Amino acid sequence: MKPTFRQKFKYWFDNQMSRGTPAMITMLFILSLVVVFVAGAIISIAGFVQEGQEGKIPFGEAAWESLMRTLDSGTMGGDTGVGFRIVMLFVTLGGIFIVSALIGVLNNAIEGQIDRLRKGRSQVLETNHTLVLGWSAQIFTVLNELMAANENQSAARIVVLADKDKVEMEDEIRERVEVKGKTRIICRSGSPIDPNDIEITSLHEAKSIIVLPPENEDPDTDVIKTTLAITNNPARRAEPYHIITQIRHAKNMDVVKLVGEKDNVQAVLTGDLIARVVAQTSRQSGLSVVYTELMNFGGDEIYFKHEPALEGKTFGESLLAYEDSCVMGIRKADGRIMLSPPMDSLFEKDDQLFALAADDDTIRLADLSLIRADEALIHSGGAQIKPKPEKCLILGWNRSGVTIVRELDNYVPKGSQVTIVADIYNIEKQILAQGGRLKNQRLVVMEGETTDRELLDTLNVQDYDHVIVLAYSTLEQQEADAKTLVTLLHLRDMAEKDETPFSIVSEMLDLRNRELAEATKVDDFIVSEHLVSLMMSQLSENGELFDVFTDIFDPEGAEIYLKPISDYVTLGAPVNFYTVVEAARRRGETAIGYRQAAQSKDAGTSYGVHTNPKKSEAVVFTSEDKVIVIAEN
Repeated sequence: MKPTFRQKFKYWFDNQMSRGTPAMITMLFILSLVVVFVAGAIISIAGFVQEGQEGKIPFGEAAWESLMRTLDSGTMGGDTGVGFRIVMLFVTLGGIFIVSALIGVLNNAIEGQIDRLRKGRSQVLETNHTLVLGWSAQIFTVLNELMAANENQSAARIVVLADKDKVEMEDEIRERVEVKGKTRIICRSGSPIDPNDIEITSLHEAKSIIVLPPENEDPDTDVIKTTLAITNNPARRAEPYHIITQIRHAKNMDVVKLVGEKDNVQAVLTGDLIARVVAQTSRQSGLSVVYTELMNFGGDEIYFKHEPALEGKTFGESLLAYEDSCVMGIRKADGRIMLSPPMDSLFEKDDQLFALAADDDTIRLADLSLIRADEALIHSGGAQIKPKPEKCLILGWNRSGVTIVRELDNYVPKGSQVTIVADIYNIEKQILAQGGRLKNQRLVVMEGETTDRELLDTLNVQDYDHVIVLAYSTLEQQEADAKTLVTLLHLRDMAEKDETPFSIVSEMLDLRNRELAEATKVDDFIVSEHLVSLMMSQLSENGELFDVFTDIFDPEGAEIYLKPISDYVTLGAPVNFYTVVEAARRRGETAIGYRQAAQSKDAGTSYGVHTNPKKSEAVVFTSEDKVIVIAEN
C-alpha cells in the first residue's frame, strides 16, 4: 500500500525536525515569510485598505505591514477597515504562533549550549600549555605549584581533563587553589584513557603532560592506559611528548618505559621514594622540609648553567664562587649527573653546573676578594664516633612499610632493632617475601590497635630512639589521618612525662591535616602525596631535573644529611656561610643550608630550614642547630 500524501508530509516534517535547531529556525523563518507574502498578496489584490486611505496598497508595502504585525501583535490595535482588520488578525495570530515557537526553539538551543559547556566537551584551542590528565587530591598541589611557577608569565594556561563534572572541578579549584599572576585554568570533562576525549584538550600542542593516577587499588593500570592513549594516538605529533606520571609498583616501571620509548616519559616510583624519605627523616628531623624546599616553586629551585669561567677549575673551587647560589653538582657534556662529586673533579668544556638559586639569572660569579671564609672559626673533622645500635618503633602499616624497614636496615648499625605494631596480619611474611632477611636489625612484630593508650604504655616508647607513625593505606584518607592524629596525641603526652628524648616522624595523607597535627609537636611530618606532587610539578616545567632528583633520592652515592653544626664551625660567634661551606668542603661535603632549632616549630620560617642562604650574612649558631650537606655518608 502506497503511503498517502499526509504520511509523506509527516515523514518529511519529522526528518526536518530531527536535524536540530538550525532546521527548526529555518522552517519557522520560511513559514513566517509565507504568512507575510500571502497576506500582502491578499491585501494588494483585494484592495483592502484602512479607513480614509485612498487607492490600493502596493504589494511591497502590504508585505511590510504584515511583517510588522507578525513581529509585534500590538501593531494591529490601530487598524481600521473590515477586510484589512480580518487579514491582519490572521497575520497577527500566525505571528504569535511563529514567534512563540521561535522563542522556544532559541531558548532550548541556548540551554543546550549552556549544558554542553557545563559538561566541558568543547574543543580547547591553546598552545604551549600544561595538560593535566586525571583527578585526585594531588591536583591541588600540582595546580598551586604551576601557578607559582608561571606567576610572571602573561599567558600561561593549564588544561585539566578528568572524568568529573566540569562545574564541580571548577568549584573545587576555586576553593583550594590560590590564583597567582595571569595563569588560567581550563577544565574539560572526559576519560583520560579515551583518545577521543583527550583530543579536545589540544594534546598535540601541549608543552608537558602530567598524568595523575586515580585513587583506587590499582592506579598503575590507568596510568599505563592513559600513557598509551597519548603515545599511540593516531593523530600524534612527530615531536616526542613530555609526560610526567607516577607508578606505585616497581614491576610496572618497565611497562611504562616500553609504552613511552619514543617519548620522554618520566615516571616517579612513589613507593620507594616515600619510603626512603620516611626512613631518612626518622633519623634526621627536618629532612622532609629540606626536600620540600628543594622541590617547591615558593623559594629557590635547581637550575643548570654553563659557566665558561669555571672550565679547568675544580668542583671544590666552584662552591665558594657564588654569593647567592649553592652549587650542588656537575652535569657532564654527555648528560651524566654528578651530585656532590669529589672536590678535585674538574669542569671540562661544555660541562654545566647545577645550583640552588632564586632564578637562573641570579647565578652570578661573586668577587671572592671581598669576602672570605674565617679560618679561625672552622673546626677540623675530628675522630669519628662509632655508631651505637638503634631501636626504632613503627606504629601503623601501609604499602611502603616493607621498603621503609629495608631502607632503615641500610642506615642503622648492626645489633639494631625495629618493632612494628599494627592491626594488620602477616607483616613479617610481607617483609621476608619482598625485602629478604634483615642484616642489621632484629625484627619484632606485634598485632594491636595503635590508638590504644594501654598498648602504647606497654611498649615502653621512651626506650626507643625513633618512632615512625604510618598512615593506614587500607582506610579512607581522612579516617587514616584521624587515626594517626590520635596516636600522635598519645605519643606527645608520653614524651612530656619522660625526659628520655625520642624522635617522632609521622606520615600524613592530606596536607590540610598537617596544621592539626602540628599541635602534637611532632619532630617531622611527611605528606607523601604532597612531596610526589611537588616533584611532578617541577618536572613538568623542567624535565632536565629528572636525573638530578633520581640521584638525590638514590640510596647509592651522595645523599642529603643534617649534621651538627658544632662539628663544622664555632658556636656562639657570628659565622658567614662562606665559612660553613669551606668547613664542609674540607670534609668532602657540599653545604647547601642550615636548620635553626629555635625555629623548628615555626611554619613561617619553613620550620627553621634555610636553604641557599646569602653566603656573606653572618649567623650565630647554637649546639642544637644543623648544617644541611650533600655527602656520601
